[in-house]
Amino acid sequence: MKINLKKFRVPEGVRVKLDAWPTATKPVYRSKDQYHEYLEADVARLSELQQLLYASSRYSLLLIFQAMDAAGKDGAIRHVMSGVNPQGCQVFSFKHPSATELEHDFMWRTTRCLPERGRIGIFNRSYYEEVLIARVHPEILRGENLPPEILDEQTIWLRRYRSIVDFERHLFHNGTRVIKFFLHLSPEEQRKRLLERIADPHKNWKFSIADVEERKFWKQYMRAYEDCLTATSTRRAPWYVVPADDKENARLIIARIVLDTLETLDMSYPQLDAARKRELMLIRKRLAS
Repeated sequence: MKINLKKFRVPEGVRVKLDAWPTATKPVYRSKDQYHEYLEADVARLSELQQLLYASSRYSLLLIFQAMDAAGKDGAIRHVMSGVNPQGCQVFSFKHPSATELEHDFMWRTTRCLPERGRIGIFNRSYYEEVLIARVHPEILRGENLPPEILDEQTIWLRRYRSIVDFERHLFHNGTRVIKFFLHLSPEEQRKRLLERIADPHKNWKFSIADVEERKFWKQYMRAYEDCLTATSTRRAPWYVVPADDKENARLIIARIVLDTLETLDMSYPQLDAARKRELMLIRKRLAS
């Protein structure tokens, strides 16, 4: 399976217009059976690389997922990471900030959840909510009790973009590789998926009237995403716009991007010194006898 990953990557310094980015693309699989075959192979390879990442303990990997509701973030995380050892992977979902979190800067609650070296961290939504939903709904920003001089909406978003870019540069220089996925869903496909949640009793729990209400702000969200992707996609911490109308295809694209990143890292299993090798040989003799 070959996928041209460059066509999904947002180039640094290029203005993003999401109308020009497809929500559907030609599938890389020809049948459901082939999809499962490809995914199983990628999951197996990801498991191998995750063990190597954990053993070498030099780098960490942070995967950030952002999208409109029903775009398939949960499913992508569940399927792509299904073979990863839970000991080496941590998933955090960020909802509306708590009262304690609101007393700190906008990146405090996510910074506490960064992955240690050797581990993969996954943010299902992230600090990017603070330049997305907080921008579409300014009442959220006003509820953060910020100093009046900071609340200037002409400058606050640029300052937050700069804070994010500087933060991700800091992570890179300390061994954390950051990959950011925007699952690009069409409003029509979202409508179909929301109707499926109502029709399927096993998916009713996923449905919220708030999901429908947020559809009214679709254009505002797209503008917020365009500005965000434009300002914060860098060589060190790139954004990938993944067509999300086909869930299976999106998962294969995400898997390949993660694999491609891990395969570029300089990782190896720890080398044993002579004393440790002699110790293992003695233990082997005892067990054999």
